[in-house]
Amino acid sequence: MTSHDPDARVLAFDLDGTLAESKTAITPRMAGLLVDLLDEVQVCIISGGAFPQFQTQVLDRLDATDEQLAKLNLMPTNGTRYYLHRDGGWREIYAEDLPEDTKRKVVGVLTEGAKTLGLWEDKTWGDIIEDRGSQITFSALGQQAPVAEKTAWDPDGAKKERLRAWAAERLPGLEVRSGGSTSIDVTAEGIDKAHGMRKLMAELHIGMDDILFVGDRLDPQGNDHPVEAMGIRSVAVKGWQDTADFVQGWLES
Repeated sequence: MTSHDPDARVLAFDLDGTLAESKTAITPRMAGLLVDLLDEVQVCIISGGAFPQFQTQVLDRLDATDEQLAKLNLMPTNGTRYYLHRDGGWREIYAEDLPEDTKRKVVGVLTEGAKTLGLWEDKTWGDIIEDRGSQITFSALGQQAPVAEKTAWDPDGAKKERLRAWAAERLPGLEVRSGGSTSIDVTAEGIDKAHGMRKLMAELHIGMDDILFVGDRLDPQGNDHPVEAMGIRSVAVKGWQDTADFVQGWLES
């Protein structure tokens, strides 16, 4: 893993699988490390999840001052939304939403595809399809499914890939991607974490060399890969413990 890089002005993190287990809150250790990091550097969290997920998984766990939070950049739905902490609260700086008729079409295709391929489950936890404004997300077992159930449902990712390919064929001009372990994200074309990083660079007036990115899915099929592919220095982790160790080492070096 990369040692402390004095050139890094922003440490950017994926959320699920990197800062926390899927859809679960960050641990006290991770919360403490993030607060310490905010004293040193700008921090960005970018994820396919919507803002409420950031709130429950991260923000509710941070014991941070307004001054520290002012250095936290939040990019839900892969950077198609951007939030900063200003005047004591979180403010949406921009949002790039899909047109309503496009969203309706996507919901129809994902529903039909899941039913046609036998992937529409009866036992679910929360919404199967969620409108995140700039992104429509299909979660096979629902948004709140337990991690163990999600892992067991599609261990090799084959089910998800069948639905992704089926939907992509019927949604030309849109980006259809694997999201989390049981989810598929549909956005406007060209929307991925690289898009988010380009937006971040524009907002903070920085270059690629100023960012260090940490993610658990840097493999070519992974949703973190576009960041590394665009040329941003990236650190691969296998879970939040790896990330915590990396951050601790970065802070101590």
